[in-house]
Amino acid sequence: MSFSSPLLVFWISLVLLCQGSQAQLSSTYYDSTCSNVSAIVSNVIQQAQQSDTRIVASLTRLFFHDCFVNGCDGSVLLDNSYSIASEKDALPNNNSLRGFDVVDNIKSAVEDICPGVVSCADILALAAERSVYLAGGPSWEVLLGRRDGTTANPVGATNNLPSPFDDYSTLQSKFSALGLDNTNLATLSGAHTFGRAQCKVFFSRLYNFSGSGYSDPSLSSSYLAYLKQSCPQNGDMTVLNNLDTTTADTFDNSYYTNLQNNEGLLQSDQTLLSASEASIASTVNSYATYQNMFFANFAQSMINMGNIDPLTGTDGEIRTNCRRVNGS
Repeated sequence: MSFSSPLLVFWISLVLLCQGSQAQLSSTYYDSTCSNVSAIVSNVIQQAQQSDTRIVASLTRLFFHDCFVNGCDGSVLLDNSYSIASEKDALPNNNSLRGFDVVDNIKSAVEDICPGVVSCADILALAAERSVYLAGGPSWEVLLGRRDGTTANPVGATNNLPSPFDDYSTLQSKFSALGLDNTNLATLSGAHTFGRAQCKVFFSRLYNFSGSGYSDPSLSSSYLAYLKQSCPQNGDMTVLNNLDTTTADTFDNSYYTNLQNNEGLLQSDQTLLSASEASIASTVNSYATYQNMFFANFAQSMINMGNIDPLTGTDGEIRTNCRRVNGS
């Protein structure tokens, strides 16, 4: 196939444009403006982790909940104001997301050294990577250069975030809408290898699964008994339960062995093994056997997720306070 000269120039320009858009985020973005930002983030998280073992899971979750709504723009951090309806009040986030004070501490420490340089969106990306690593998981080169959004989207938070009640097809649809494939779905779900969940998000599995009046048959009998003891009928729905019963605060591949044993805490977890697509179950079984494979793929999937619609260049802003749009 031959191209005329103008058409060839057009295609070369298009290729360069696409390469430029992909290169807007870079692991060296702050090398000349805030070279020690990663160390600052890590130090603050380590201090917080000493008194709160849950914080690393919570910070990782914040990054997920940011990127799935409006892209990775720090919108999840915005408080209510005269111009902002906060995502924090959306059903999946209200009285559930935590770690905002640690993000504030990171931002303050970064501003002391590099004022007006590092975005809150990038702080979330860096905090997620350090949190996973500090819990025993993989490390990866975080791509940076995001700017902060000036709007929030509570409706998007309600509709777009994966829910603990979602079945496989619903999860697949939500991930696909953001350009994340089945491997990303199975891999990023592995973040439930640490952290906690309240009784209310899996209570129906214990007593009235799908309105049947019975327990979810996919739960092992011993695990069901354990969960009923932790979450009795007419009990406190805010009681916390480990997402991983074996290594609750460690990032490892136990999440996948739990699924093999029918001990996935959330419906959205266990559904991965009952999915109609065999590739999902195959991925779960591979990760249960090969932790190194899970770690490598998790690192890449976090990079993929971090590339969802970032604001770059002159779009957005660098917030001085992660909770407020500048000038508000």
